[in-house]
Amino acid sequence: MSIDHNERAKVLVEALPYIRRFYDATIVVKYGGHAMVDETLKKNFALDIILMKYVGLKPVVVHGGGPQIGSYLKKLSIESEFVDGMRVTDKQTMDVVEMVLVGKVNKEIVTLINQNGGQSVGLSGKDGKLITAKKMKYIKSEETINLRRLSTSAWWVK
Repeated sequence: MSIDHNERAKVLVEALPYIRRFYDATIVVKYGGHAMVDETLKKNFALDIILMKYVGLKPVVVHGGGPQIGSYLKKLSIESEFVDGMRVTDKQTMDVVEMVLVGKVNKEIVTLINQNGGQSVGLSGKDGKLITAKKMKYIKSEETINLRRLSTSAWWVK
């Protein structure tokens, strides 16, 4: 689906108060793995991030990659375990998670933004200990479940 020039102009006019309000602000955008499976959505996402930068915002993309991780785990015959929708990961699974998120998904997003006129760089939470994590315990109805290490989307910053 594409919108014509009049619709685009209307959207930008409606966005002006927000552009003024958040000018020069860092804006964190969560880009979920399910949105990365459609080529049109991926390109539109990249163009939206570039537009945000052009109008004076400072976008920071935090991405997911659940479907991509699941696909690689399946290819490697590694069973995925979930507790209430949260991926439970052992050392072997964590290696795959890191490989997929840092080595594949992150690089694809950076490339897509750069190919469409933006200037992007990718970082991993492990780079320079940018993000550190602790083991979580999840309590469900009086039962404590050791989640071991979760994927990066469930980590928290010290």
